[in-house]
Amino acid sequence: MFTTELFHVPLVPEISLHLAGPDVGLFDSSGGEFRGDEPPPFWAFVWAGGQALARYVLDHPEVVHGLRVLDLAAGSGVVAIAAAEAGAASVTAADLDPAAARAIRRNAAANGVTVTVAVDPTGDAGAAYDVVLAGDAFYAPSVARRMSTLLREWAGQGARVLVGDPGRGYFPDRLFRLLAESAVPVRAVLEKTDTLLTGVYEMRATSGRR
Repeated sequence: MFTTELFHVPLVPEISLHLAGPDVGLFDSSGGEFRGDEPPPFWAFVWAGGQALARYVLDHPEVVHGLRVLDLAAGSGVVAIAAAEAGAASVTAADLDPAAARAIRRNAAANGVTVTVAVDPTGDAGAAYDVVLAGDAFYAPSVARRMSTLLREWAGQGARVLVGDPGRGYFPDRLFRLLAESAVPVRAVLEKTDTLLTGVYEMRATSGRR
């Protein structure tokens, strides 16, 4: 288990999160190895796509203000927290890792906002949302396929879908249009660089969208 500290998010200093220390890597808690029976602690880090999307939401509060918002694959909860701070009527953060759910609750409390947490990768497909957000969710082939399917389903139900992505290899750019770009400060121990040019994208209209 990681020991975390409260840090300001580099691109979104209005938000503070309980994160692993600056020299800690994603697999340090497992001796540097991936363990198939335990999800990596993505929640202990703030990723470029989440930072860029959170920044966009805070800079464009009209995107979520007064609306029902879902943050899929929420991780640390940075995007969900930004949506709550921007005036969303309700915010649900969904992540299949129970440790992420605990982290989101802790981070929401640290920022004085209310976020409902769902340990459910679909974000409760029976619920109604006006906006669906996802930060840095296309980092592996199987995850990218699943996320693309889920996001297209939400778009088909009438939700506006926005994602943040720093050019991960499995991002399905044909499904999206670029809204904004940011040079996002990141940890070299994770990304082998200090900044990543990261886009915020909106999913193109689907045939089933109202």
